[in-house]
Amino acid sequence: MKKSTYMMKKEEINREWFLVDASEAPLGRLSTKIAMCLMGKNKPTYTPHADMGDCVVVINAAKLVLTGKKMDDKVYYKHTGYPGGIRETNARKMLEKKPADIIMKSVKGMLPKNKIASNMLTRLKVVSGPEHKYQAQLPKKI
Repeated sequence: MKKSTYMMKKEEINREWFLVDASEAPLGRLSTKIAMCLMGKNKPTYTPHADMGDCVVVINAAKLVLTGKKMDDKVYYKHTGYPGGIRETNARKMLEKKPADIIMKSVKGMLPKNKIASNMLTRLKVVSGPEHKYQAQLPKKI
C-alpha cells in the first residue's frame, strides 16, 4: 500500500476571518502571527504551493508598540525614481502619518518571496482605529 502526502485542492480551501489588535503585542510578534495566518500555516492541511491562508483584520494600528529605541532608530526607505531620490523616515514619523504601512511592510517581509505573496497580502486589512467595516464576516479574535 502506497502512502502519499495530502495536497489540498483549490476547491477545498475554506477561508476564515481573524481580528488582531495591534496595541496588544510588539510589532515583530504581531507580524509573525499575521504572516502565519495569511500563509495558512495555522491549519493542519497546509500546502506550500497553494494559497490557502485566511483573511486578517488588524485594528488599532495607530497604537502600535515598538520595543527599545526603535521608534527613533528604525528607518524606512523609499525611492522616488529620480537620481538621488532616496527618502528616509523613522518609525515615529511613519506611525503619525501612515500607521498601516508599518504593519504592511513588516508582514510583507515575513511572507514568501514569490507570486503567491501578493495575493496573501491583499487579504490583510489594516485599520488605524478600533472600528472596522468587516463585522459582516464575523472575524474571530486572535
